[in-house]
Amino acid sequence: MKPKIDTQRSMIKPNRSLHARLGRLGSSSTFVGYLFVAPILILMGIWFYYPLIQSFIYSLQDISFLNPDAAKFVGLGNYIEIVKDKDFWTALSHSALLTVVAVPLQALIALVIAVNLNKVKRMKGVFRTLYYMPYITSTIAVTTVFMYLFMQHDGIVTKALVWLGFPDISWYADVKYALPFLMILTIWTYVGFYMVVYLGGLQTIPNDIYEAGRVDGANGWQQFWRLTVPMLKPVTFLVIMSGIINVMQLFDQPYALARNGSLGSPAGATSTIVTYFYSQAFSYNRSGYGSAAAFIIFAIIITLSMLQKRFIREEI
Repeated sequence: MKPKIDTQRSMIKPNRSLHARLGRLGSSSTFVGYLFVAPILILMGIWFYYPLIQSFIYSLQDISFLNPDAAKFVGLGNYIEIVKDKDFWTALSHSALLTVVAVPLQALIALVIAVNLNKVKRMKGVFRTLYYMPYITSTIAVTTVFMYLFMQHDGIVTKALVWLGFPDISWYADVKYALPFLMILTIWTYVGFYMVVYLGGLQTIPNDIYEAGRVDGANGWQQFWRLTVPMLKPVTFLVIMSGIINVMQLFDQPYALARNGSLGSPAGATSTIVTYFYSQAFSYNRSGYGSAAAFIIFAIIITLSMLQKRFIREEI
């Protein structure tokens, strides 16, 4: 019996040493993993987390970058003042209206274009490039061109709209039509990007699903509504959330429309929540007040993201 017991013990010892070696290897791999991740964590700490914390501290102070030593702690005073400011609510209503109108429209247009472009057999890459070009083109340049298109008397789009009963005006300079002009400009700028996102989603849908639908007698519209749209719900969530974030951060277009004048021109018709933050922080040198406005923007975006994710949790 003794030789058998010795054999078993000799078999157990190598196993224990193997576990020990694996444990050391695991800890070593963990260390190496942290070592590789460390540079990006350090950079994020320097360029993201530190400014974020510093901005929150500024939001609790009455501070100006012109004289930072004279900063005074005011607690939630900046936030309370923002809530009482009519200009803030005007800017927020414009951003909300842009979100409600522009985001669904650009998602719908991008989806329709992607579905039709996905059926194209030849020159698909050329069409993708043409639709994607507005997104990578300079926003200032695009806005300037649109201003010429919607110019009174000479604008090509203005002339076409006059035939449809619209007034012969410069849309971007009219208080009533400046915000619709901004909506059209925003949709045209981003629709190509979301079209590419939808194309990527369409290519992940198996053809067997459409073949089964045709066997069951589904026509083109039924396949689109009953098969394509449900299968693209995760992509649609991404498009909607990205659209909300982009619209809430809209700044370049209103800045170009201002033409070296006051942001939100004409008469505050194109003001957004970001132009409000920029004006307070940099035009009026109220850094603490502007930081508080920036954190309100951050809170709004986070809240909308959480609500939308909860709304379609099962499809994600």
